[in-house]
Amino acid sequence: MSMSFIDLAAQQRRIRGKIDAAIAAVLDSGAYVMGPQVREFEAKLAAFGQARLALSCANGTDAIALPLMAWGVGPGDAVFCPSFTFAATPEVVPWVGATPVFVDVLPDTFNLDPARLDAAIAGVKAEGKLTPRVVIAVDLFGQPADYPAIKAICDREGLKLIADSAQGFGCTLDGKHPLHWADVATTSFFPAKPLGCYGDGGAVLTNDQELWDLMDSFRVHGKAVAPDLVGRTFDHDTKYLNTRIGMNSRLDTIQAAILIEKLAIFQEEIDLRQGVADRYAEGLKGAVIATPKVIDGGVSVWAQYVIEHENRDGLAAHLKTQGIPTAVYYPVPMHVQAPYAHFPRAADGLPVTEAKAETVLALPMHPYLAEADQQRIIDAIRAFNG
Repeated sequence: MSMSFIDLAAQQRRIRGKIDAAIAAVLDSGAYVMGPQVREFEAKLAAFGQARLALSCANGTDAIALPLMAWGVGPGDAVFCPSFTFAATPEVVPWVGATPVFVDVLPDTFNLDPARLDAAIAGVKAEGKLTPRVVIAVDLFGQPADYPAIKAICDREGLKLIADSAQGFGCTLDGKHPLHWADVATTSFFPAKPLGCYGDGGAVLTNDQELWDLMDSFRVHGKAVAPDLVGRTFDHDTKYLNTRIGMNSRLDTIQAAILIEKLAIFQEEIDLRQGVADRYAEGLKGAVIATPKVIDGGVSVWAQYVIEHENRDGLAAHLKTQGIPTAVYYPVPMHVQAPYAHFPRAADGLPVTEAKAETVLALPMHPYLAEADQQRIIDAIRAFNG
């Protein structure tokens, strides 16, 4: 009998009545774009993430692009990011004309290595062709990066820091969300994310009102926002007064309404995910190269549960015969993919990233994974002799 890799239907069954009512309210209102539920969700999201402000947008990719645009990052600027991540992280950098610089990750958490970051920044400065501007740290697989160390480097070098929490929204380090250290935290509401909607969606969290205003302008075609109207009068909808080149990146009202209901049970689901992770860790002792290591003081939201195995592909094939789905995040690092191979990387290369790409394997993970199904997975892995 096959099982789901991520069982979205189980959550839907739990809150289907509330979801249906939320969608019906939007349909009855007719406010399908930027309706009141969008502002309500932004306020609740900010409160959950220990932020003053949240700005929703069309997807998690735009969420990373918006602060880069608001900061004026562009040609000649270097943006440092890991290669062991999804394409969305480095993809936005060339959008604004800047250059991604790829940095290696730590071998235990798979998150950005502060020492390698420090060396990469020094290398770019020594070469003198690019100006270091921004660091994008990724909360890979659901756990926080080493923000105290990364923030110290950014402060010393005068760099902006983005916490790419597409997989990790809700994670904490010593009880603090990533925004405690970062200038912005971004996230994705893609359906498979721990906090996902029923389509695309994203958000940026910040404590900076001026930055929020600029991103609000950029997300709606460069519309005029409060700072643009100081000393002038415009008695029309401000989307018809365009003060900068923007984009169209709004969260649909229906998705905001769905997310309000999902956010209400999100903390409980994080706790349930931790229970699943604990059972995996106990059941897989000695059966794989490594189970996930969470940074000291960190709480993961377990977007994925990623093990390492010396015969990763053989194990995946074996599990498939048992009706157990798996996935590989990520089989090809970004710095060796054709569109990104010409961009700079740290002088000492990315050996950890390249090695991990050969051994990582993600197992089924979601809050509603039945213990019997999880035991099936554990037993199948332990029985593999390849």
